[in-house]
Amino acid sequence: MNQLLMLVISLFFSVTVCADWIEDSDKNAMVVLRSQAAFQPESIARAGLSEFDGDVFDLNANYTERQDANDRGLLVEMKKRLAAETHPKVKQDLEILIRSLNDEIETRRIDRKYMLPYFNVHRVMFGSFNALLDPRNDRERYAKALERLRKYNGSEDGFTPVTELAKARSRERFDVAGLAGPYKGELEKDLSDAPRYIAGVKAMFERVDLAGWQDEFTKLEDQLTEYSEWVSEEMLPRARQNNQLPAEVYANNLKNFGVRATPEELIAEAQYGYQFIRSEMKALAFRIAEDRGWEDKRLVPVMRKLKAEQIPQDEILDVYKDRLAQIEDIIRREDIITLPERDASIRLATEAESAAVPAPFMSPPQLINNTGQYGEFVLVQTNPSLEGDAIMDDWSHDAITWALTVHEARPGHELQFASLVENGTSLARALFAFNSANAEGWGLYAEAIMHEYLPQEAQLFNLFTRLMRAARMFMDPMINTGQLTPEQAVEFMIEQTALSLPMATSEADRYSF
Repeated sequence: MNQLLMLVISLFFSVTVCADWIEDSDKNAMVVLRSQAAFQPESIARAGLSEFDGDVFDLNANYTERQDANDRGLLVEMKKRLAAETHPKVKQDLEILIRSLNDEIETRRIDRKYMLPYFNVHRVMFGSFNALLDPRNDRERYAKALERLRKYNGSEDGFTPVTELAKARSRERFDVAGLAGPYKGELEKDLSDAPRYIAGVKAMFERVDLAGWQDEFTKLEDQLTEYSEWVSEEMLPRARQNNQLPAEVYANNLKNFGVRATPEELIAEAQYGYQFIRSEMKALAFRIAEDRGWEDKRLVPVMRKLKAEQIPQDEILDVYKDRLAQIEDIIRREDIITLPERDASIRLATEAESAAVPAPFMSPPQLINNTGQYGEFVLVQTNPSLEGDAIMDDWSHDAITWALTVHEARPGHELQFASLVENGTSLARALFAFNSANAEGWGLYAEAIMHEYLPQEAQLFNLFTRLMRAARMFMDPMINTGQLTPEQAVEFMIEQTALSLPMATSEADRYSF
């Protein structure tokens, strides 16, 4: 009895200590967040600090110099706190904050040294209002969208239209010799997507129906339309014809995604991994063809025959929900991981979301002041930027539904973000240490622990998602170092991995800009 009592006390004490150090760490992170909100309030509000819902990002003159000065002041303060801190985890979090601040200062330095400023204002507007008017947010936050709208279009006293600020920040660097303009393909895609983003913002305001939004939106819409014309006239002639970035810019981009290897190291390791995974897939495809009585047992033909087993468009959402239920049954039966009692959320993407992210994705919840919001698995079925037939067949066939649900929902990203909210993760780790490498690591782990329990057709496409990551790992650096063109990458993915043209184009765009 005494041993049990001591165990309960020790567990309680451990939780209390954990909560204490996280609380102390978060005080440091909040100093950084609130200070940086002067320059990027939308991203801070998206994280959950609703006090910044009505504010807009700073594109006024000398904004990079002012951000640098602000972040250097934060560096001094965080280093002072680090010197005085004794708790090892709080110290580690302070080191995360310091590294993040240094990385941001360095990124601005590199971009200013090499790149002509360009702003995809349409996409920024869509992302801003998509976050603020998210149905998962408390409805009382929506009213601030009108304030934000008036600041963007310049109706609010003291504010200049965001389109004019964007033009001014680009124009003031036109005469600086040696700057690389935006990639022509990126500009063409942005101009093609611009009407979709405008329509997406309009649809959000129609849904929430705030009083007086129509005239303010029309004003912004006219400004955005004129901005597209300006981009065509002023930025397109200054665009670079190939996608290659200056080497220092590309290396810094990799670092910001969590990759610290050189392009040469990435290519060598990924090409080996690609061949290894493909060999495993070929053996599995042969067995599937044998079982099904198919004459052609080669990998790509087998994949294409399985992809032909398409789910009707009006049934896709229901099929994915059913597949999630089957996966959860396996998880419980095999005691793989503890599942929440609540259901996971799956929905279809809007056209504007598909333009912004033309592949299925996880929409994470707010991590600060969370009142019960959870992540959403968002299904994307089209690449609207592609002329002609933009429908993907890559995510709407039966065999892929297992791998995609495992990765994006459970036990993948949906549980990953739920754990950040529910289990108590410091803001330094959840926000400032976040990057694609550590986030996607969990998705890949989820696929690995579920693999043996999936039907063999699902196993083939579970391996396919791993194959695509290996392909991405060598094609991205090859494209960005001039060893491969985006067009060659599209051709390779269609012929060697059975991707559709819309999805292969989306992937190549991801590598290129």
